[in-house]
Amino acid sequence: MTTIQPSQAERRVVRRADHQGCSEAFIDCRIPGSMPKYNYAFIGGGVSQSNKQVINLQEAHGFNIGGAAMPNGVTNNLHLHFTAEVFICFSGEWTFRWGVDGKEGEFTMGEGGILSVPTWIYRGFTNTGPDDGFLFTCLGQNKTGGVIWSPDVIRQARETGLALAAADSKLVDLNALEGEALPELLEPMPQEDIDQLKRWSLEDMRARVTLEEDLVWSDRPTLDSVLPGGRKRLASVIGHGLTEDRDQQPRVFNPHGFAMAWLEAEPGEGLLAHRHHDSQVFLVRHGEWEVAFNGEADVTTRLGEWDLVSVPAGVWRSLKNIGTDCGRVLVITGSDARTQLEWSPEVVEQAEAAGYALDPNGYVASTSTIALRA
Repeated sequence: MTTIQPSQAERRVVRRADHQGCSEAFIDCRIPGSMPKYNYAFIGGGVSQSNKQVINLQEAHGFNIGGAAMPNGVTNNLHLHFTAEVFICFSGEWTFRWGVDGKEGEFTMGEGGILSVPTWIYRGFTNTGPDDGFLFTCLGQNKTGGVIWSPDVIRQARETGLALAAADSKLVDLNALEGEALPELLEPMPQEDIDQLKRWSLEDMRARVTLEEDLVWSDRPTLDSVLPGGRKRLASVIGHGLTEDRDQQPRVFNPHGFAMAWLEAEPGEGLLAHRHHDSQVFLVRHGEWEVAFNGEADVTTRLGEWDLVSVPAGVWRSLKNIGTDCGRVLVITGSDARTQLEWSPEVVEQAEAAGYALDPNGYVASTSTIALRA
């Protein structure tokens, strides 16, 4: 059985106080209107192009988690991703645009919104809120393959003295070579390849946005939801994730390399002891939470707002709201398939006593109905 030692638990937490932004993470960091901005790499290096980027947790999860912070009016310029890119708005108001010229569509999203941007399209975003804003980001796969900047961004960046090395796509400061040989530089995407990119309408993109009014909550999403301490609500956003409600469907369902869902619980409630074979991250949106490892609550860590914790595959874990109000956590699980939960024997026994169990397909059902099977 995989376990977490007390000395390991805190190392798996990235607290808000641990956030270290890089102001020179990308080729556009000197373009007027694109500074100051800060890139964060909480789990994995993401798509940062800077050797100065601080990475809080290097361990491979099957996905990367990062962040972006910019003052009002600052823009992150048009670029293309090969793997999934999901934005989770924790503060401010953000306007996203897409297309190689940024004119195919535009959508503005506020706090609590989640946007999954399709792969292989150019996208950019601007902080259009009144104050500094913050976006958490989740990128698919361990190796994202980096990004491709629009030809216009590459041209503007070179005018500021920045380019990308063809060998590794890292930043090259053309003004600081001081007699060194100029490396081969990365060239823009050929126009014939740009012409083949799929176009996305506003209607297409809106279907990939999940706002508060789009959330569909299940009040009995998992087996432990029928028990004290396990009562919660779950809203699937991307992928099926850990839901055991046979009627629950995600809003966005194409493969991302991870699943994402909001979990909401009152004080004293949450997720009882369970384990599974996928990597997982709990990211706190509201409230104060306690994560207990190993099934005995002998190793615990407390999380505040904007804190996240990484739970390795195979480790027993539970999650409890220890605050005074209803809290909300974003649950990110590293699989495109349903995550099959293994509940502690105590949870299974108590659920059966309450009249519930999992059917042969792994969904919550009454024991009286399950008993009718041939």
